[in-house]
Amino acid sequence: MLKLLVLKELKALILGPKFVGTFAVCSVLILLSVFVGIQEFRNAVAQYEAATQLVDQEMRERSSWMGFSSRTFRQPEPMQIFVSGVNNDVGRLSAIDSFQDIKLHNSIYSDDPIFAFFRFIDFTFIGQVVLSLFAILFTYDAINGEREGGTLQLTFSNAVPRVKYILGKFIGSWLGMVIPLLLPVLLSILLIVIYNIPFTATHWAKLFAFLGVTLLYFTCFIAAGLLVSTLTRNSAVSFLLLLVIWVTFVLIIPRTGVMMAGQFVKVPTVAEIEGLQDGYEKNRWDKHGDELEDRWRERNAQMAGMSAEEREAYQDEHLLEWMEQDDQGRRAMQQDIMENSRKLSEDLRNRKAGLERLAFTLSRFSPASAYQLAAMSLAGTGIEIKTSYEDAMRNYRTTFVDYVEKKRKESGGVGGIRITMDTETGFKLATDRDQGTLDLNDLPRFVPPQHNFAEALSPATTDFGILIFYTIAAFAGAFVAFLRYDVR
Repeated sequence: MLKLLVLKELKALILGPKFVGTFAVCSVLILLSVFVGIQEFRNAVAQYEAATQLVDQEMRERSSWMGFSSRTFRQPEPMQIFVSGVNNDVGRLSAIDSFQDIKLHNSIYSDDPIFAFFRFIDFTFIGQVVLSLFAILFTYDAINGEREGGTLQLTFSNAVPRVKYILGKFIGSWLGMVIPLLLPVLLSILLIVIYNIPFTATHWAKLFAFLGVTLLYFTCFIAAGLLVSTLTRNSAVSFLLLLVIWVTFVLIIPRTGVMMAGQFVKVPTVAEIEGLQDGYEKNRWDKHGDELEDRWRERNAQMAGMSAEEREAYQDEHLLEWMEQDDQGRRAMQQDIMENSRKLSEDLRNRKAGLERLAFTLSRFSPASAYQLAAMSLAGTGIEIKTSYEDAMRNYRTTFVDYVEKKRKESGGVGGIRITMDTETGFKLATDRDQGTLDLNDLPRFVPPQHNFAEALSPATTDFGILIFYTIAAFAGAFVAFLRYDVR
């Protein structure tokens, strides 16, 4: 009986215009979004490789450890083809040196604001907006439409169990949505293979988990459509009510949740943090200048009463010691500035983390938010991408600065300045430019943070649970309501 009811529902959908329209729209949008995503990913990889090679070349051409610096770049993520997330909003590179704090800048949208205005259409957008609308279109008249046509009363003039009937409606509508998606999804996977996108086993696992949460998301709207169709007597009323529900849960609640969180958790702006950093850095440089003046007053006091020859001999004897003292003071100052920047950044991050947790908690009342958050977590293109890269770059900067300081000392001087003594000319100060190009064979390299499947799935389990809860609740409501439904 259940099989016949499912086939009846599926046949009615396939032979109707809903199926053809869904297949046509989904095929065009999904294939177009994946193809454009592949091209964008390949362009991003080409830019990443070219920029990395340019930085390597610039460092190899350096002949001095003075002012030696580098730049690191965010590596393109293959899953951004399907889920762009905040990938285009987050900066792509950061300077690596002892003077600047880590900060990602030069995002795609900052370079090309036109894309920020219109945004890219990715698979997540199609699932979140298009598929949920089609799910409503498939089910808004599933029950009350048949009552209006008189077929519902005719059906139950036979011994048809209501439990199996509502199950047949649900399964048939679900299959009617899934079948039009099979071909474009399979063709999208084929495009990934044809274009040799570097998908590892982890990426394939993430992709299939993402497709799974997409199925779960529009299943939730199928159950909601059945519920509203069962609770109303008129299909036009149910369609209007479902549109209101869709606008509320897909467009309003996610944005309202973020706005409400911003009212409860105050986070300083980037300009305020940068102002505090600049103020502290200026004060620390002023203090360092005062300390240098005090040291030189003490040194001059020690040379008071000496003749010009004695003063010159005394300076030559203590020059290296003085330069080491000054260099230690400079490095202590830079360390204080870096530590202050780290504390300010950590405080800002903690405040932002609290804001994000509250915003996500409030927005998760919408299944659309739960779906989007799960998709970004699985793809590794969520808001945590900025934090993970800045942490990795900050750790790399510590290693890089220590390496450069070590090389400066090995070059034969203090702070990259070599001090030599000749029997005729005496002391001579020079940079290490005369050594030719630098040996960078043991230069530490930046390793991008890894995002394995377990780390991707863990935060998404909450969103999976929310979508399952909404689906079960909606179907249970439709089931109970249909048991009491008047088929006349």
